[in-house]
Amino acid sequence: MRTKIIVSLTLSLFSALVFAEPQKLNCDIGPVTKKIGGSDWLVYSCGDSKNIIFVTAPGSPAMPFVFIHANGKLSGEGTGKKEYTDSAYYELKQLSSAQVEKLIEETKVVKK
Repeated sequence: MRTKIIVSLTLSLFSALVFAEPQKLNCDIGPVTKKIGGSDWLVYSCGDSKNIIFVTAPGSPAMPFVFIHANGKLSGEGTGKKEYTDSAYYELKQLSSAQVEKLIEETKVVKK
């Protein structure tokens, strides 16, 4: 439940930063756990099947931090250990459109 609250609050903030007009995105599909930049991240996709978010997994040294990959842009926010968040940012910045689409598909097969 805590992760869902963090995801919702973070998306409101990122929606204001990334989109010209505020949008309501429901990004609770998933999560799948991925090792990114040396730490574990929970990956959720959004209902629009285009955008994706990465939330630090419990116990991660990058915690608390979140990245959103929206409209081809990568943004992040949090206070996790910089060495881990920087490493994750570099890795996420390299994702191709096909890799993002694959992650979105992986989130869709997670059983609730």
